[in-house]
Amino acid sequence: MQAKTTLNKLSESIGLWIHPAKSKVLRVGTQTSEAVMIGDQPLEDVDAFCCLGSNIDQEGVTSKEIKARIGKAQAAFTTLGRFWKTRDISLKTKLRTFNSNVKSVLLYGCEAWNASTMCIKRIQVLINRCLRRILRIKWTDKISNESLWERTRQIPAGDEIGRRRWRWIGHTLRKPCGSITKNELDWNPQGKKIKRNVEKSQRQ
Repeated sequence: MQAKTTLNKLSESIGLWIHPAKSKVLRVGTQTSEAVMIGDQPLEDVDAFCCLGSNIDQEGVTSKEIKARIGKAQAAFTTLGRFWKTRDISLKTKLRTFNSNVKSVLLYGCEAWNASTMCIKRIQVLINRCLRRILRIKWTDKISNESLWERTRQIPAGDEIGRRRWRWIGHTLRKPCGSITKNELDWNPQGKKIKRNVEKSQRQ
C-alpha cells in the first residue's frame, strides 16, 4: 500500500493534485503491470493519449503527432484559400496571417517534439508549398528555397524549432523557484534500481 500511494504523495509535495477520473497511465520501458492507485481508485492504462491537443505515445511526441499537425495546418491554409488569392491584400498582411493562423498550428508544441530529420523535412515541404501559393509561384517556375525564404522573411523549419526550444527553456529557467514547471526539470522519480546504484557509488 505504501508503494501505491507514493505517486500521490510526491505529486502533492510539489503542489500537484491528481484527479483519478482525468488521469491515465502510460508505461514506458517497464514490464510491471501493477496498478497505479490514487487512494483506492486505480488509474487507467493506455498506449497513447491526447494532452492539450498533442498526441503522446510510448515513444513521446513522435511522427504521429507531427503528421496530425501537418494535417491541421493544411486544413487551416485551405480554409483561407480565398484570402490568399485576393490581390487587394498586401503580401505583408498575408505572411503575418500565415505565421499566426497556419504556422502556429503546424509548430504547436514543437518544443517537446522528438522530431527526426525526415519529419522536419515534411514540415518544410508544407511550408514551402504554402509560401509558393501565397506568392503565386507556379510549380514550373524555378526558384530556390533560399530565395523563397528570403522573399518571405522565413527561416528553415529546423532552425525555427531550435529557436522555439531555446526560448521555452529560457522562459522556464527564469520562473521563480516555487514554479511547478521549473521544478519539473529537476524532478527525477527514483526507483529501487537507481537507489541501489546511488548507494553503491556513495560507498565507493
